[in-house]
Amino acid sequence: MPSETDDGLLKTLSVRDTLVLGFGAMIGWGWIILSGTWIDLGGPLGTIVAFVIGGLMVGLIALLYAELASAMPLVGGEHVYSLRALGPIGAFVTTWAIIFGHVSVAAFEAVALPSAVSFLLPGFDVMQLWSVAGQPVYATWVLTGVLGTAVITYLNYRGIRPAAQFQFIMTVVIALAGAVLVAGAVGRGAPSPDPAFTAGTAGIFAVVLQTPFMFVGFNVIPQSAEETNIPARSLGIVIVLSVLMAMIFYIAVIWGASRALSGAQLVDSTLPAAAAMAELFDSRTIGQLMALAGVAGILTSWNAFLIGGSRAIFALAQSGMLPRSLAKIHPEYNTPSNAIVLVGTLSALAPLFGETMLTWIVNAGGLGIVTAWLMVAISFLVLRRREPTLDRPYEVPAGRVVGVAGLLLAAFFVYLYLPGGQSALAWPYEWAIVFLWVALGVVLLSVSEGYDEERVEVAKRKLNELEDSA
Repeated sequence: MPSETDDGLLKTLSVRDTLVLGFGAMIGWGWIILSGTWIDLGGPLGTIVAFVIGGLMVGLIALLYAELASAMPLVGGEHVYSLRALGPIGAFVTTWAIIFGHVSVAAFEAVALPSAVSFLLPGFDVMQLWSVAGQPVYATWVLTGVLGTAVITYLNYRGIRPAAQFQFIMTVVIALAGAVLVAGAVGRGAPSPDPAFTAGTAGIFAVVLQTPFMFVGFNVIPQSAEETNIPARSLGIVIVLSVLMAMIFYIAVIWGASRALSGAQLVDSTLPAAAAMAELFDSRTIGQLMALAGVAGILTSWNAFLIGGSRAIFALAQSGMLPRSLAKIHPEYNTPSNAIVLVGTLSALAPLFGETMLTWIVNAGGLGIVTAWLMVAISFLVLRRREPTLDRPYEVPAGRVVGVAGLLLAAFFVYLYLPGGQSALAWPYEWAIVFLWVALGVVLLSVSEGYDEERVEVAKRKLNELEDSA
């Protein structure tokens, strides 16, 4: 039976629930629309090599999370680690950055959903309301995005258990579609007409640069760690395993799509993965099965990032760094209800601004995610030096070496978003969003009650209890 934590949350997530939560967060909409671009850039084998490299890179960051989450399986993930290692200011910067990333992804999914429905239902774009940055905004898009937000928010509001069950069902849909694509590639596909390596190492590197951001989402596991009902060591293993599963899934989709159409043909398709499925089975209807899997990917990612974002907000509010109302736990559903509603409300606003605006938000939010990764790597190294005797049920071998490597890698990811980097944010729009988010954080911090030292004492007491029961 689920037990209640000191925060009022329920420890109800099993190993399966936790694994599916992280895996589903990483498998969103991107692979449906970008698989052709990857194959065209790197070639079939080159793209697979790129995703192996990308998976290992992100897996290195995941290892740091795995050790920290097993040592401190408390709600908020990054907030807990950075608060213990870096103090209040470092914790606020880290947590506010990850909230930015998670809210931006949740907002994007509210636009990705009507985009997917538009592909499945010709003539879906009805009643243009206005344009944003040259992109029309349709009433049907807004309605679909708002209704989707309402459903996902309601699921999470009612409890972590309904959200986990929904995540599992949608993940099964994705897995089935992937299995059908691979089966079709084995039985009906042919070797790709493209060279195995389209542009040599340059092509591989071009794809590698895109891969880390396809693995964003594994950290929703540590953010909801206090709601898991599994051993601390298993928690660390599940984090790393979720990244491995995502890597295998991406490789399978890439291989299957490459045996159906050339990279150039896939790029010309609205939804390359769906076009590959349709080609393999000579059926548009079966191709739409892959499009439905893409919708399921939108929903799993949306659901997971709403969970992660709301828990980070809850943890920050508990510390007194955001208004206390955001730390409220629903008396019946045992969820951080106000934090969930806040993330849901921000998502519901997203469809009003069209696709271009949302691209800006997601790009800017990506900087928030990699900044949080950097701060977690710093926290890892600080705690390894300062608290060598801290109980670490999942301990990374050669921890300091891995920590330094993770720090350098995270710093490289941050560099990619800075001027001169391969993924540099656009001026002025994307940088304006970053500056507005920073300003909002300063304002909210100034009107909150201020950092509460009692939070550290509560966290220490919980950790002592965990260590005593181990």
